[in-house]
Amino acid sequence: MSTDRKSVFLVDDDATNLIVGRTALVEYYNVLTFNSGARLLKMLETNIPDLILLDVAMPEMNGYDVIKLIKSKKETKHIPVIFLTAKNDGESELEGLSLGAIDYIIKPFSPPLLRQRIEIHLLVEAQNRELKAQKHELINYNNHLQEMVDVRTKSVVKLKNAILKTMVELVERRDYTTGGHIERTTHYLGILLNAMQKRNLHAEEIASWDRELALYSAQLHDVGKIAIRDSVLQKPDKLTPEEFEEIKTHTVVGEQVIEGLKKNTDDQEFLEHAGIFAATHHEKWDGSGYPRGLKGEEIPLQGRLLAIADVYDALTSNRPYKKAFTHKEAVDIIAKGRGTHFDPVLLDLFLEVNEEFISA
Repeated sequence: MSTDRKSVFLVDDDATNLIVGRTALVEYYNVLTFNSGARLLKMLETNIPDLILLDVAMPEMNGYDVIKLIKSKKETKHIPVIFLTAKNDGESELEGLSLGAIDYIIKPFSPPLLRQRIEIHLLVEAQNRELKAQKHELINYNNHLQEMVDVRTKSVVKLKNAILKTMVELVERRDYTTGGHIERTTHYLGILLNAMQKRNLHAEEIASWDRELALYSAQLHDVGKIAIRDSVLQKPDKLTPEEFEEIKTHTVVGEQVIEGLKKNTDDQEFLEHAGIFAATHHEKWDGSGYPRGLKGEEIPLQGRLLAIADVYDALTSNRPYKKAFTHKEAVDIIAKGRGTHFDPVLLDLFLEVNEEFISA
């Protein structure tokens, strides 16, 4: 049997119909004939044709029974089936099509018409297979493309995190007297944010934040210290008024550094939070803070939160010019700043959860 031509299985219990059909098709296709549905099904166990011509009215097992079995098996359900029938009624045709047949040809058939119908359906099947193959290739390509995007995204995120870590370490190495300050204040900030969410405080504003992004960006709040002289930043004694004025500029410098980064990246939300943390974490509720003397809710929520975390860490950490306060001492000092240094609502929240700060 030639393998470069399409194969057609012809099934009919009438020997004359098999001869006529085979004669009409054998010049164009590899044709096998079967006088029963059972013989066809047996052959389908080992050989799959490109198309089946199936008589409807056969004894023992009619065409409807046969097509049900064909369409029920994974290996054969894709084979296109054309029904051959002497019945010319819409109900029979509808039943055959509903069972999965692709066409209905009335007997006796015209050989040229039969060949043309078969050719059309084989072409359609070939196009369908090609479309499925293209769809599969497209899905594979899209999956591969997505994998490439995911890998690239992870790489970019990893690079961004590495740059951020390097910047944070650069600040902390220059200001070695506050070692671990950035990590600890970020942890305290997370405790306060968790407490706010549980108590539904500033719920609408907090809901608009990417919480993880906001916490991560807080690590840049002291980035402006890179512009402070070592002699001031690392001074083991109390600062002079002039030196303190220089230290205060780290808030503005930090904001400027982050604004510069915003011009060269699309990661605006991260840097927006970072800029606010940098510029406002030394503002005070009563307006006596720096750099702009903002008052009350003029101070962004990020700055009001970080002010508590920042002061707590400063109080409970050793400095060349002072010993660390105990947790209780630090809490008592912070409590006295209610309504002056700190947002009263956030200060009360801190007093509720302050024990969680001890484990940091």
